[in-house]
Amino acid sequence: MATSRAVVIGSGIGGLTAAAALHRSGWQVTVLERAASLEPVGAGISLAPNAQRALDVIGLGDQIRALAAWQGDGGMRTPDGRWLARTEAAAAAERFGGPLVLLRRATLIDLLRARLPESSVYTGTEARLVAPGRADGRRAVVRTPTGDLEADLVIGADGIGSAVRTTLFPRHPGPAYSGFTTWRVLSPGVGHPFSSHETWGRGALWGSHPLKDGGVYAYAAAAVPAGGGAPDDEKAELLRRYGDWHDPIPGIIASVEPDEVLRHDVYQLAEPLPSFHRGRAVLVGDSAHAMVPFLGQGGNQAIEDAVVLAHHASPDGDLGAGLAAYSAVRQPRTTAVVRKSANVSRMTGLSSAPAVALRNGLMSAVSRLGPGLVLRTFDGICDWQPPQRTYAAGTREDRSPRP
Repeated sequence: MATSRAVVIGSGIGGLTAAAALHRSGWQVTVLERAASLEPVGAGISLAPNAQRALDVIGLGDQIRALAAWQGDGGMRTPDGRWLARTEAAAAAERFGGPLVLLRRATLIDLLRARLPESSVYTGTEARLVAPGRADGRRAVVRTPTGDLEADLVIGADGIGSAVRTTLFPRHPGPAYSGFTTWRVLSPGVGHPFSSHETWGRGALWGSHPLKDGGVYAYAAAAVPAGGGAPDDEKAELLRRYGDWHDPIPGIIASVEPDEVLRHDVYQLAEPLPSFHRGRAVLVGDSAHAMVPFLGQGGNQAIEDAVVLAHHASPDGDLGAGLAAYSAVRQPRTTAVVRKSANVSRMTGLSSAPAVALRNGLMSAVSRLGPGLVLRTFDGICDWQPPQRTYAAGTREDRSPRP
């Protein structure tokens, strides 16, 4: 019996996780990436307990947990340094069954790539879905510079500007500008310890998080028109916007070179897709449900997608029923996370002094009532469980959150 073939278009976090999970399930997997290398776009990523449990399915969860650096307290601050809300790492881990792990995207990409056969990933390869096929009939067709590939399953993991999505759903309006631009940096460190924090100002925020290796992952966001850019360089832009905010923010900015600052306008799929699949083609990650980053769940939801897809799409099962089940499970969940992220972005985008004062007062009051109320924002998100028992040694039940 011939091995079923899956072609993954895109080698980001969602694409590589899907490839690893499908390979583990018995698929022959080919990953096609148009970039010349797997070097990821983006500085760092936060992996919440829901994504860690998904990575348990492919045997990576414990390696990720070992990279956790957040100890003690953290929380939300104002630009002058006043704490609005405190959150303890131990309380978060107790509530959701694991720590929040901040790591370099390159580290995660390397770990995922190592789960695949060397010959399965092709870089510098343009790929285009030309026919989605039929789940109960003809195979899908992917066009490459060296010829067409037929596949039993095609996974569109080609990001927010997904060409696979456009082929499957040409009438969908596609991504829309969220109103925010983001900056991201990886700093070598500021020479002294600090508490992980996110700082909210007027129509702007900054986040600083220590990494296991002593570096710092930091990000910023501001409500500005799309298509802009600094008149000089983006480091200078960060200094103008955040240089007078509390320590360690100025030191982090000072520690990086101008060409190390990444700037991107943030787009989202505000209108949900009618489905996540058509024929033998299926979407994961930003291709399916791009969201604003204010809950830190974009990459986490892509990882969830990947293991749920592999669970339902058996190489020797009913593919049509499996893809329908994947869409039925993932659409409601990701739509809810997209909307919740958008709600948080509206709070972040407040710019009038009275509105900001009211927001800060409410946050401070909620924090005084107990850290559990702050963490409740992530109930129903971080406590997610994969749809099958994990392949990791032992069992994860003892790390799962209790009802």
